[in-house]
Amino acid sequence: MLVAAILKQKPPGFFSVSPDLTVAGVAAVLAEKNIGAVLVLDGDRLSGILSERDIVRAMARQGAAALDLPASALMTRKLVTGTPDTSIEQAMEMMTSGHFRHLPILAEGRLIGLVSIGDVVKARIEQSQHEVESLRTYVTGGAPRL
Repeated sequence: MLVAAILKQKPPGFFSVSPDLTVAGVAAVLAEKNIGAVLVLDGDRLSGILSERDIVRAMARQGAAALDLPASALMTRKLVTGTPDTSIEQAMEMMTSGHFRHLPILAEGRLIGLVSIGDVVKARIEQSQHEVESLRTYVTGGAPRL
């Protein structure tokens, strides 16, 4: 299964903020949208990603003053990205080895979406359930389960 299949199951689009929005503003977006990270776009160019973890760590270091910083001060700039042709297994490996939970997806260099570790795990579970059901049908010769 490919990341393209995950994107088809999600609502279109993604949430983003500008690099100059304050961290307090970013936190408000994360809370309002009930999401764990937001993409930082400078115009239509992907500049970074800012997560709840980034904000918590900055507050632990700098206290409430961190809330007045711009998103660009805390965002992760060196991004790992995927494409629609990235397999679920590849996405899981990238996220696990990189210790991050959100993977921006680019097609022809253009940002088209964002998948979370939750999206990837859900897709992998569905894939495994389908494989189990296919094997069950094969072993039983297509007989219905009782």
